[in-house]
Amino acid sequence: MKRIHLFLFFFFVTVNQIVAQQIDSMMMEYELNLPIEKVHLHFDKNIYNKDETIFYKGYIRTGNDPSQLSKNLYVEWYDTTGRLIKQTVSPVFQSSAKGSFELPTGFSGNFVQVKAYTSWMLNHDTDFIFKKDILINSPVVVSAKLTAPVDLKTTVQTFPEGGMAVAGVPSRFAFRATNPYGEPVKIRGTLVDSKMKKVDTIITRHDGMGIFSFTPVVNEIYQLNWIDEKGKKGTTIIEKPKTEGIVLQVQGGNEEATVKIQRSGNVPANWKKLNLWIHQHQSLYYKVSINVSEKTAVTATIPIDQLPTGILQFTLFSEDFLPIAERILFVNNREHEFNVRVTFPLVNLEKRGKNIVEFFVSDTSAANLSVAITDFSLNTPETQTIFSDLLLSGDIKGKIHNPAYYLMSDSDSVTANLDLVLLTHGWRRFNWDKLKAGVAPTVTYPAEQSFIKLQGKVFGLKPNMSAAPPQLNLIVSGKDSSKQFYFAPINKDGSFEVSDMFFYDTAKVYYSFNSGNKLTDVTQVRLDNGLLRYQPGKRSISDRNPITPFADSILRARMTAIFNEQERLRKMMEAATLQEVVVKTKVKSPIQILEEKYTSGLFSGGDGYSFDVGEDGKIMGAIDILTFLQGRVAGLMISGTGANATMNWRGATPDLFLNEVRSELGVVQSISIQDIAYVKVFRPPFFGSGGGGAGGAIAIYTKRGQDTRKADPNAKGMEYAILGGYSRFKEFALPPYDRPETSFDPDNRSTLLWNPYVLTNKKSPRVKLTYYNNDFSKKLLLVLEGMNSQGKLVRVVKPIDPSVQD
Repeated sequence: MKRIHLFLFFFFVTVNQIVAQQIDSMMMEYELNLPIEKVHLHFDKNIYNKDETIFYKGYIRTGNDPSQLSKNLYVEWYDTTGRLIKQTVSPVFQSSAKGSFELPTGFSGNFVQVKAYTSWMLNHDTDFIFKKDILINSPVVVSAKLTAPVDLKTTVQTFPEGGMAVAGVPSRFAFRATNPYGEPVKIRGTLVDSKMKKVDTIITRHDGMGIFSFTPVVNEIYQLNWIDEKGKKGTTIIEKPKTEGIVLQVQGGNEEATVKIQRSGNVPANWKKLNLWIHQHQSLYYKVSINVSEKTAVTATIPIDQLPTGILQFTLFSEDFLPIAERILFVNNREHEFNVRVTFPLVNLEKRGKNIVEFFVSDTSAANLSVAITDFSLNTPETQTIFSDLLLSGDIKGKIHNPAYYLMSDSDSVTANLDLVLLTHGWRRFNWDKLKAGVAPTVTYPAEQSFIKLQGKVFGLKPNMSAAPPQLNLIVSGKDSSKQFYFAPINKDGSFEVSDMFFYDTAKVYYSFNSGNKLTDVTQVRLDNGLLRYQPGKRSISDRNPITPFADSILRARMTAIFNEQERLRKMMEAATLQEVVVKTKVKSPIQILEEKYTSGLFSGGDGYSFDVGEDGKIMGAIDILTFLQGRVAGLMISGTGANATMNWRGATPDLFLNEVRSELGVVQSISIQDIAYVKVFRPPFFGSGGGGAGGAIAIYTKRGQDTRKADPNAKGMEYAILGGYSRFKEFALPPYDRPETSFDPDNRSTLLWNPYVLTNKKSPRVKLTYYNNDFSKKLLLVLEGMNSQGKLVRVVKPIDPSVQD
């Protein structure tokens, strides 16, 4: 009989070990094959007048690192009623993307709802994609129906710590009181039993949340009797406690987390030997075996000081790995941050005064930053930051009121309030049944690791129709006359694809077969850009209260004053005579003429330097393009001559383009300076470069005899399809106040500087930017956010006035 018992014991231990190995293995598979991406958007400000442009920069993170999964970022814009206005898509560079949005004419809502995500993020619960409501100041008459008082009913929810309350075991409950829009409501009241005997007193501690504790009695029913801040009374029934079970409690500290496990006296045998697994971002950090056979309460300490900042999950399993209880804790050891020193070498807040701001990053890792400088009076408390979105909200279900608050301080009160959020909200969690069953992760949306991927299929293609393997010749012609040439081999099933195409707006894709028109006449070709499709009619109901979006009446008055002045100027300009317009068009500079004559596509406009070489080359007496550029572009380092010449800009080598075609240094050096008409130098990053343009780019244009561009004869007679590309965005432009001979209209800009790509690295840790004041601001606000190559984050907020000078 003993041998049989020993065999059974060995069998069950082995089975449990196998189950543990299975879950462990599946967690690793999910971490590897279904990693979690998160997105944060940094906007140039938090509130806009309806005719202003919304500028933004997106940051994408996977786990604790910059994401390398996705090359495309999607942003959806919804009006106040939840109707989808527009979907925009941007290319991703260094785990980030930039863009802008113009509100449609006649927009009259109080806010727009913004959602941002990558295609890969749709493989996970869409509750975790980026969401934010952007306040819009629309000074219009609002209907009486909208402004009528509404009775917002208060709802109170209760949450037992660990997910379970057990009779006879001391239990801790959190509660959350909200209105229908998820806004916090203050309440106070009592916890009573079925005989209305008072058990405990409750009162909100922070933003509608609080805690109460008691030891439930078997078969007793409890309820909260409460009264809210408006005097309305209510009752919330507490879920009936279990007659047997286990309570999991976790308390965080600076270096350790204290875990307390308490059970009732009558639990099943498989609940007396427990397994506590501690994990983050689908990565398992600790496995703890806990024996409560002889004890009903056990306390353990878990070191957390070396763990990454973010949500840490505690999952308690039975001996045979049935999940019993779960709890989350926020670990904040400040290892997620890096520093950027911001100084102001020149502060001039006189009308249109010139200002200089300097950024210095001592960290040797490459940093990718975005910076906005705006009128200080428009400053509103930021409810979402790069910290809160990527470290907190991206893992929490449900609306968090003012999530930025919880990561602005390490004080005990803020930490305790953050724990209330964790106790009262859902979170990302595994489906443990699937992991035990070995169900592999499902990928419905493959990672978009290419820019625009031209995908297509040839219908009607039959075997032996062509002597050689069929191939498509493709010419992608953009609206701006830019052209790209590709060759696409056709697979046996007729499919073909071309990766890493890059164009904005729409383009005509001309195609022909390598065997001539024979196949064209008997086949049909269908093309697709490989991007997620826009869904007209899509709706998203915001949880923001549309009746009272503006809590700050002074702020709204300030915005309205700026709006009224902008409207006055707009009407004044509309009333300008044709003669005035004609006079303005006569003063095109030589650079503007060269720009129109030579550039196209991504080379048109942009952020950089422009040189009229035909004029400047004679003055300087340069012998080639490198000697011409030496000392003329801040930050561009050119050393050596001839074959030994090298270029460096912010730690990378600029890409070279000859007449907008990629070229090599030796080729452009061989061109006589007398044959060059125009040179443009683009600051990093330059999106026209296939590799991302981390070192910027230099575009060289040789002289032409005529102003018009010749039509491409290769596309004559070819079939074509029209495809959509990346959304066309507006570039933030600084007024050229450094040209004293130029006259300007009144300046009522509220955003004075927006630069979505301030890049630093070990060789170039310092960047200076110049900007100009408007006609009215006396105090400004700088907001900087960013991420470095190690996935660390930064946020800097600084006021700017004449007294702030370093």
